Amino acid sequence: MDVHGRIREILAETIREELAPDQQHLSTEDLIKALRRRGIIDDVMKELNFVTDSVDQELPSPKQIVAFDKQSTLKKTNIDPTRRYLYLQVLGGKAFLEHLQEPEPLPGQVCSTFTLCLHYRNQRFRSKPVPCACEPDFHDGFLLEVHRESSGDGTRMADSTTMLSISDPIHMVLIKIDIFGETTLVASYFLEWRSVLGSENGVTNLTVELMGVGTESKVSVGILNIKLEMYPPLNQTLSQEVVNTQLALERQKTAEKERLFLVYAKQWWREYLQIRPSHNSRLVKIFAQDENGINRPVCSYVKPLRAGRLLDTPRQAARFVNVLGYERAPVIGGGGKQEQWCTLLAFLCRNKGDCEDHANLLCSLLLGYGLEAFVCVGTKAKGAPHSWVMTCGTDGTIMFWESLTGHRYIHKPTNPDGSPLAEQPKPLYPYRTIGCVFNHQMFLGNCQPSDAVETCIFDLNDESKWKPMSEDAIKSVCAPGATTSLPPFPPLCASTIDASVTSNEIEMQLRLLVSEHRKDLGLTTVWEDQLSYLLSPALASYEFERTTSISAGNEEFQDAIRRAVPDGHTFKGFPIHFVYRNARRAFATCLRSPFCEEIICCRGDQVRLAVRVRVFTYPESACAVWIMFACKYRSVL
Repeated sequence: MDVHGRIREILAETIREELAPDQQHLSTEDLIKALRRRGIIDDVMKELNFVTDSVDQELPSPKQIVAFDKQSTLKKTNIDPTRRYLYLQVLGGKAFLEHLQEPEPLPGQVCSTFTLCLHYRNQRFRSKPVPCACEPDFHDGFLLEVHRESSGDGTRMADSTTMLSISDPIHMVLIKIDIFGETTLVASYFLEWRSVLGSENGVTNLTVELMGVGTESKVSVGILNIKLEMYPPLNQTLSQEVVNTQLALERQKTAEKERLFLVYAKQWWREYLQIRPSHNSRLVKIFAQDENGINRPVCSYVKPLRAGRLLDTPRQAARFVNVLGYERAPVIGGGGKQEQWCTLLAFLCRNKGDCEDHANLLCSLLLGYGLEAFVCVGTKAKGAPHSWVMTCGTDGTIMFWESLTGHRYIHKPTNPDGSPLAEQPKPLYPYRTIGCVFNHQMFLGNCQPSDAVETCIFDLNDESKWKPMSEDAIKSVCAPGATTSLPPFPPLCASTIDASVTSNEIEMQLRLLVSEHRKDLGLTTVWEDQLSYLLSPALASYEFERTTSISAGNEEFQDAIRRAVPDGHTFKGFPIHFVYRNARRAFATCLRSPFCEEIICCRGDQVRLAVRVRVFTYPESACAVWIMFACKYRSVL
C-alpha cells in the first residue's frame, strides 16, 4: 500500500549497508538495483492500472500520457512539455461538523461517502470517494492544463502575465452519496487559483471554507486544505501586489457591469408594468438564485452546449435530460417552494435537479444542435410554477418539449374571438400560462392581453405581443467571458456504467426478491430463462420509442411469445421504467401496481415466471432501466 514509505526505508537501509566510510557517493543505478533486488519495482509496476478515457474528446491530442493512481480511476491527461499545468492537491478536510458523531466505518461496511468534482476550462475530474467524517481523508491530485486558445498563442507556453489574464475559476462541487446510493449536493465553490502566480516558487497552500447550498448558503459545512503548484515551475513569479490589483480590477469591472444591468432591468420592468397593471402577477423571471444563493440573470443559465459524440440527435438529448432524476430543492420545514437554479456542474454531479435545471440543460443542448430554442417560464395545472422548452421552426412551427418526460407537443393557438361554433384545436400539453421566454441572447416578456398558453401567439418579433430586453444589455453580463462571476459550462462525460453487467446484477437481485416474496406466501418459484430472454426485444423497442417516438419490432415480439406459450396457457407481462438502479426500491414500487402484483404472486397450474432487465446508459451516469415481469400458466376454469 505505502510504496513511498517502503522505498524510503530500503534506500535508507541500502545507504547504511553499502556506504562504506571511504565511499561517499552512491549512484542512481545502485539505488535502482537495490530496489529491484527487493522486488519493489515489480510490485509497483503490477499495481499501476492504466485507465481508458471517460471524457468524450472529439479531437485526438498530440501527446498523451496516462496519469495513474492505485485503486482510482483518474482521467487520461494530455501531458505536453510545451504547455503549462496547474497541479491541484486536496490534502484532507476538517470541521465537517455534521459528521462529528459519525462512528468509524468497520472494514467492509458500506458507509456514506464524499466525492469532490472539479471543472476547469473544459476539463473535468472526480476524486476517489472518501468516507464521510468530521475530518474526511481527501488525498487526491489533479493536473489542470492552463493555456490561452487565442489565435497564435496555442503553441506557446503561457507565462505568468498571460496566465494572470485567464479569469476562469476552478469550480469545485462536493457531493455526498449515502448508503442507498442517493446523492446530495453539499457545497459548490469557485476557487480563484491565480494567487499561485504571486507566490514563491509557484507553490501555495490554501484553506478553503465550503459553504452550504440553498437555504444553508450562509452556513459553513467544512474546510478543505488545498495545495497549488505550477508545472513546469515559473521562471519569474509576479509580485503578490500585481496579482491582487488584477483581481480587484476584475471584481470592480464585473460589479459595474452587473450594477448597470440591474438598473436597466428595473427600468425594463417599470415599462412592462405600465403596459397593463395585471402584468404584476405574470411569471416574468429576470433573475434566479443559484445553489449558493447568488442572484444571476436567467440568460446566464443557458448556453449552446455540444455533446460531442455522446448524443446523436436532439430527441436523444431530450431523452438524456428526461432520465436525469427530478428532485425539488430541499427545504427545511413547510412553506412554499424553495427556489434554486443549479449551475450545470452541480446539476450533473448530483444527477438530479428541479424542472428549471432540466429545462436549462435541454435548451442548451438544443441550441448546440442549431435549433432556435427558448426556456419558457409559466405555470401548469393548479397554477404550479413550471419551466419547459420551446423550439421555433423556420416554417413557424412552435414545438414544446417537456424536459421532465421527454414528450413533445405542437402548439396551435386557439382564437379567443372566433365563433363559438368553430372547431378549436384541443391542447394536449399540460401548460396553463406563460410569463416569459429566454435563451442565452434574448429575453422576452409576454405582453399579450391573456397569458394563457392556448391563446398565445409566439411571433417573438412582434413587440406588441412580446416585450424584448436589449440584446446588448444581456450580452454585457451573459456572453461567455463578459464577467468573471459567470460559471463556465462543463463538457458532458461519457457513462462509466457497464450496461450488461448492471442489467445482470439488477435481474439477479430481482429474482431473489421475487422468490423470497413468493416463499412468504407459501408459493414455489420456477424461472424460465428462455421466456425471460424473449422479453428483451420488447424492452429495446420501448426505449427506442421513447427516444425517437417511433414504435418498431412489436410484431416479432408478439409472434415469439405466441410460439412460446402453449395452447390452453395464459401469458401476462408487465413492463415498467425507472431512472435509478436500486433493485429493492424498484421491486417495492412494482408491488404497488395491482397488475404487477398479480404476476409476481401468480397461483395456478404449471406457473413459470420470467423477469428481464435492460439498462440503457446515457452520459453522466444517467440511465434508463426497463424491467419486465412475466408469467405463463395453464388456465384452469
